[in-house]
Amino acid sequence: MKHKQRVTRSGKKGPKGKSSASVRGKTGKRKSLSLSASVEPSKHGSVSMREVMEFYKPIKKPITLRLDADVLAWFRRDGRRYQTRINGALRRVMEREMEEEE
Repeated sequence: MKHKQRVTRSGKKGPKGKSSASVRGKTGKRKSLSLSASVEPSKHGSVSMREVMEFYKPIKKPITLRLDADVLAWFRRDGRRYQTRINGALRRVMEREMEEEE
């Protein structure tokens, strides 16, 4: 049986079904996405770390953490999302200490 060749947007050919992610759009046509990484500078210009961090979403890990009752009450006083505020406060301390190390 012959394998059909498919051309992705990047112009690379690959056997049918063995390409990077593909989905069907509203028109029913298949859309493909190819990603590549390189050490060489990009043709499209450089991207600042600030621009990258705008889309950065770290992985959350569920943990058990014991906090003093008054500290927890202080974060909870503003209502929902207190865990997010605790995470933000810890992140600011971490980033400040990382800057001091440099």
